[in-house]
Amino acid sequence: MPNDEIPAASTRRAFAKYGGSVALGGLLAGCSGGSGSDSPDAGENESAPADDGSGDSSDGSSGESEDAADERYTASISPMGEVAFESPPETVFTRLTHHAGMAFALGRGDDVTALHAPDYYDGLWNQFVERLPGVSLDWSGLYSSWQPDKEKLYALDSDVHLADPAWITRQDAWSPEDIDEIAERVSPWFGNSLSDRHQDPTGEWAGDYQYYGLWEQFEIVADAFRERERYEALAAVHDDLLATIEEGLPPESERPTAVMIAAHDIESIYAYTLSNPGFLTSHTRPLGPRDAFEGSVESGTIVDFETMLEADPDVILYLGGFEPGTDMAGRRAAFEEDPVGSEITAIKNDRMHPQGARYQGPVLNLFQLEMTAKQLYPDEFGAWPRYEEGPYPEIPEAERLFDRQRVADAINGDL
Repeated sequence: MPNDEIPAASTRRAFAKYGGSVALGGLLAGCSGGSGSDSPDAGENESAPADDGSGDSSDGSSGESEDAADERYTASISPMGEVAFESPPETVFTRLTHHAGMAFALGRGDDVTALHAPDYYDGLWNQFVERLPGVSLDWSGLYSSWQPDKEKLYALDSDVHLADPAWITRQDAWSPEDIDEIAERVSPWFGNSLSDRHQDPTGEWAGDYQYYGLWEQFEIVADAFRERERYEALAAVHDDLLATIEEGLPPESERPTAVMIAAHDIESIYAYTLSNPGFLTSHTRPLGPRDAFEGSVESGTIVDFETMLEADPDVILYLGGFEPGTDMAGRRAAFEEDPVGSEITAIKNDRMHPQGARYQGPVLNLFQLEMTAKQLYPDEFGAWPRYEEGPYPEIPEAERLFDRQRVADAINGDL
């Protein structure tokens, strides 16, 4: 959109957000990068491009300060650095669902203006939201932002772009100048995505990029939204859950071997390892299962039944198994009816279990930690019910690993 066509309201708001305590050059430090195109990794689910990556570690910085004169404040995240906000964002552009999930966890689920594959993830997320009393979510019909259009970002006029410019500029359609233009004329960028599996940034992003764990980044985002109380309430649930898991884990030598897979059909089975760095394994890495492939297969590799049988996992985690359109019974039957697939230990012992998504926000992470703990260690954490369809199973209260009401109260602001 030419500058003379930029709506005056957007320009005024952008000036207010960037004026005052932080200079524009500091806000956009590093906002340039190499060109290239993003293509989704295959196999994550039936309806949407695959999620990939993973990450939970590293140091990062988050900061919050106020200008006593005008109530502006700042928050800091890599790769943007320090960003000034005039007031907490009310409408939120996202590209990937770990960011949309953070907005949802902070009570802003209905304020999301865009996300990748909104109808798919609306259906998937609501399989879990069903178990949170008094909480609702509706992302259906939103703008699908896997390859966002700059003019559409002007039209959406969101208060913040909870997305990573170092990833956006991998697409040929986006230049560093486009990133700067949207930040100046619409609203700031404030997101980090290459922490998913510790991907290397390109161009001028390289060198200073920091990686964050899922909950580490969530804390930073909460500061940007001025939602410290909600964050702390959810983080306390997460800490309690991790403590329960750590206390119950058996010795490493007694843990099962496992692999995560995704498959549109039995001809293309994508295998994912469970302990590589990045926030995409934030629900499997704390549980420490043994890699069935013993490092011989890289995450995201296509494997066949013969390769699966050679690895012979005790447990198979089926990515996208909670998506409403996935036929888990049919997926199991495809293995059971194959002369090679049927010999895999996990299939013989009925231990192929559904998973949700690896690009997960904090709330989905809590559910996935609970269910994966039960799927891997039923003797320690309680049996996982055999799942074929419908929402997340109704686990008896005494067998739950976290309190649903505490989570619902945090999302709804009942603190």
